[in-house]
Amino acid sequence: MAKKKKSIDFADKEIYFELEQERYRVMRFYPSNMTVDVTRYIEGKKSGQTNLAFAHLPKAVKQLIKPK
Repeated sequence: MAKKKKSIDFADKEIYFELEQERYRVMRFYPSNMTVDVTRYIEGKKSGQTNLAFAHLPKAVKQLIKPK
């Protein structure tokens, strides 16, 4: 039986998106609970990390991550 991954790292990829006039970068995807760790940027400056639900991501970003 295949072992499930706990997380998929996207830190080496440049996956950015915008929500509510703030820019985010995808850092890590957790397929078991369908959440994404993102780094938030406000006016080009790093403003910390947060965890978002996969459902809240734009469709273009969802297609890049492709959960299975």
